Amino acid sequence: MIRIGIIGQSGELPLEIRELALALGKEIARRGCVLLSGGTNGIMEYASKGAKEENGIVVGILPGDTRDKGNSYIDIPITTGLSFDYRSLILVHSSDALIMIGGGNGTLGELSAAYLNRKPVVVLEPSGGWAGKIRSVAYEETYLDERKSIKLEYAQSVQEALDIALSRIDIEDVK
Repeated sequence: MIRIGIIGQSGELPLEIRELALALGKEIARRGCVLLSGGTNGIMEYASKGAKEENGIVVGILPGDTRDKGNSYIDIPITTGLSFDYRSLILVHSSDALIMIGGGNGTLGELSAAYLNRKPVVVLEPSGGWAGKIRSVAYEETYLDERKSIKLEYAQSVQEALDIALSRIDIEDVK
């Protein structure tokens, strides 16, 4: 199964961002993909909830050794024994493609890790946070540096984000 990773901020979210994350989770499940996230609250929780509402599979890559930080929509909790930043590396490496929604400093670090590891990333620009700003600071609006390791893609809707993410995955790598 194709694994779509979600990166975005934890904590309290405005209503429109909660609804966007919920819709993203639903769309991932509708397309038959597994949703991977950091498994805690905020974007991760609402995307997980959306996937579960569509009978999708949700994997939470959790910090620490216990499940207590995980949201209640996770089917497969993976306790890493690691801090948040190292847990994020496992999320990046375990995803076939990632979708960035909103985001603060932690999300920016995940984006950088994905770029360094040549993982396809789709930025959902209307979600704000770093997703709404990254194009303006990116090299040629598309790369994180002049090496041009992998092109960042931008989407204006949940459906477009999934279309792009799925088009960037090498199916032979998934088998």
